Amino acid sequence: MPEKTKPVFGPPVITATDLTARFGTNTLFRHVSFEVKRGEVFVILGGSGCGKSTLLKLMIGLVPPAEGKVDILDTDIWATEGAARLDLLKRIGVMWQQGAMFGSQTLLENVEMPLAEHTTLPAEARREVARAKLGLVGLSAAADQLPSEISGGMLKRAGIARALALDPPILFLDEPSAGLDPITSAGLDALIRDLSRSLGTTFVVVTHELASILAIGDRCIMLDKEAKGMIAEGDPRELRDHGTHPTVRAFFLREAL
Repeated sequence: MPEKTKPVFGPPVITATDLTARFGTNTLFRHVSFEVKRGEVFVILGGSGCGKSTLLKLMIGLVPPAEGKVDILDTDIWATEGAARLDLLKRIGVMWQQGAMFGSQTLLENVEMPLAEHTTLPAEARREVARAKLGLVGLSAAADQLPSEISGGMLKRAGIARALALDPPILFLDEPSAGLDPITSAGLDALIRDLSRSLGTTFVVVTHELASILAIGDRCIMLDKEAKGMIAEGDPRELRDHGTHPTVRAFFLREAL
C-alpha cells in the first residue's frame, strides 16, 4: 500500500510568545512559546494541575498573562479592545468540558444563539444554519431535544456545533473526551479529525486522554507541573516513540516515574 501523505498546513494562526501564568505567588507555568498552524489539530497535554486549561483561557482572552502575549490571526488578543476585540473573538469558537448548553433551550436554539447575537440573519435563515451545524456533528435528529434528554457524547457534539455556528477558522476544545466511555470517545475523536480535514478548521484541544491525543493530534506541546513550563513539542507519535524526557516517556508509555 502507498504510504499516506502527511497533510500540509498553512502559516501560523496563533503565536504564543514567552507566556507566564501566575496567580498571586503561585506560578503555573513560565516562558511558554509555540505556534499553531492553520488547519492542524494542536493538542495541549500534560498531567493534572500543569496549567492546560489556564493556557486555553489565556489564549481566548479570559485570563490575562502575567508576562508574554498571544497573537491570534495576526492580532494581539490582549492589546485589542472594543469592537476590534469583539470581531476577533467572533473568529474563534469554544467548546467547554461540560458542553455549557442552556438547559431550557433545545439543541437547535442553543446552536442558533450565537447567530442571533452576532449576525443580522433573519430567524428562518438562522434556524437553517443551526440545523446544518447539527447535521455536521450527526445530531440532525436531536435538534428539538433538550440538553437533559441526550447523552454526554451527544452533548459534546452539540457543543462543537454551537462553537461552529459563526464559521470560525479556529476552534478551542476543553477536555472533549472527559467522562466519555472509550467507544463514544473514539467517535468524538473521529468527528474532530473529520471536521478538521473537511472544513480546514484549526483545532486547539486541551486533554490528558492518551488515546485521543494519539488519534487526533497533528502536533502537541506538553506542560509539566514540576517544571512549571513546557517540556516537549512535536508529533505526539514521535514523542511516544522517541521522547527522551523522563516525564514525557512516562506519560506516553503509561509508566510510573
